[in-house]
Amino acid sequence: MESFFHTLKTGLVHHSTYATRDKAKCHLFLYVEGFYISQRDRSALDYRTPDQAGRQEVNIT
Repeated sequence: MESFFHTLKTGLVHHSTYATRDKAKCHLFLYVEGFYISQRDRSALDYRTPDQAGRQEVNIT
């Protein structure tokens, strides 16, 4: 979990200024859903993104 927060802080929070709490929440949500979950590579997937791993599974069948 510490790795997640480190990535979040260095990849997004330290480089942004938010006018409101709602704008910060929206930006964090978009980062987590749009990049961290689907685009970031994972050691459990042989350092592929979930999208890459999913495409490979479809090609095998």
